[in-house]
Order: sequence, then structure tokens, then C-alpha cells
Amino acid sequence: MRFTFLFAVFPILFGFSASAQELPLKKEPVFQAGEVLEYKLKYGFITAAEATIKVLNTDLKFDGNSTYKLSVDAHTSGTFDVFYKIRDRYDSYIDKDTLTPYFYQENVREGGYRREDKARFTQSIRKIVSNRGTFTGPTHQTFDLVSAYYFARSLDISKMKLGDEFALNYFLGDEISQLKIAYMGKEVINTKLGNIRCLKFSPSIQPGRIFRKDSRLYLWITDDGNRVPVKAQVEILVGAVTMEIKSASGLKYPLAKIK
Repeated sequence: MRFTFLFAVFPILFGFSASAQELPLKKEPVFQAGEVLEYKLKYGFITAAEATIKVLNTDLKFDGNSTYKLSVDAHTSGTFDVFYKIRDRYDSYIDKDTLTPYFYQENVREGGYRREDKARFTQSIRKIVSNRGTFTGPTHQTFDLVSAYYFARSLDISKMKLGDEFALNYFLGDEISQLKIAYMGKEVINTKLGNIRCLKFSPSIQPGRIFRKDSRLYLWITDDGNRVPVKAQVEILVGAVTMEIKSASGLKYPLAKIK
């Protein structure tokens, strides 16, 4: 299974219908520079991989606008690192106000597989230029996987109701895709950070070499100002894969812990 799954679940938080209408944001981002989140990916009871996600200030500007740098470092661990070594790095530069991406790059090292991709986003004309070609986005808000994760966290979901379905457009590799997600309600999830009040979502997935026809993917994010994903779980052809949060620092707001 390609390790991209670890943070491929990040952008499937929630979104709104992929029409020409722009997605509504909260008045300000729910994250800040200095935020660091750490996750582990488990296959059954075995920790297979880990990832660290950071928000950084940067002096780099695009079109004269200030940006955040979003970085993801992912690697296998334990026995998995012996048999299939992974060292992946993903970076996205996003506008500090609109939270849409200007530039994305990834350096993938998975076993004997190597890939380096770059993409430049010009949202005003819905244009994406990458080393794999030039593409046109369906709206003025198309994302890479990393920027989608942070943008989705800052969406205004105040009018969301049980059973609502949402969508988010993202660019990956050589195509633009859309993720559809259903809101499933609220649950309390036990995590390394304590018992946390969460919102539960069920993104749609495509059956294939990894997922069964009846596989369901579930994602839990904190029901507080941070909207941090704390758990994701999906059944695969053999067993199940779970993503769990290990630590969180530099958060903008207190976590919704149950005392």
C-alpha cells in the first residue's frame, strides 16, 4: 500500500459543493505559525509509519503576498522500516489570507520508488502548471493535498447538519479530483491527548487494489476552534489501517478535552 494514504486522509475533512461558488472561510485561520502535529499510522496493532506536520512563517512571497510554509515529513518505523523504507517530504506555500496554495513540491522515496513533483497554482485564472503538464481547475480554489488539509480546517461549517455531504477539489500527480464527504455526527474519541469531543465524517473511497467494495473510511476531527484530525480508520482488503494523533503543540485554541 502506498504510504501517501497517511496524509491523503487529511484533505478529506470537509468541504462544500464543487461548483463555481467559492468555499466560505472563517474570519481567520484556525491554525498559526508554530503549530506541530505528529501522527502514527497503524496496520492492525503495529505502528507502520509516522508523520510530522508543521506550519512555518516564511519570507517567501508569491505575487507580492505573504505566505505560510506547510511541511509534512513522513517515514516508516519499526519492522516496516527494515523491509520497505519510506522517506517522504511534502511542502506547500499558501496565502496567509485566502489559504489557497501558490506552490507545492514533493520528494517521495518509497523503497526503490522515486518521484519529485512540483506545481505552481494561479488561482485567479484557475491554472496549475506542474512538471507533468498544465491543468485548469474547476474553481478558483483548487488545492494540493497539504494545503487542502489546512484550508478545510478553517472552513465555516456552522450551518452543517447531520447527513450533509460536502466536496473539495485537489490536484495530485497529473489530475484534479474531488472528494465527497458525509457528516456523521459527534463522538468522544480516546486519544494520546486524552478524551476529546470530535466531529465524525465518512469520506467516499474508490474500491480497488487496496479497498474492498464495502470499505468505509471514517475521520474524526476535534470539535473545537482547532479542527485538528485526531483519528482516521479504513478497512482494506486484509485488515484495517488507522491513523492516530501522537502529539500537538503550538495550537491556537484549547483542545475540546473531556475532563
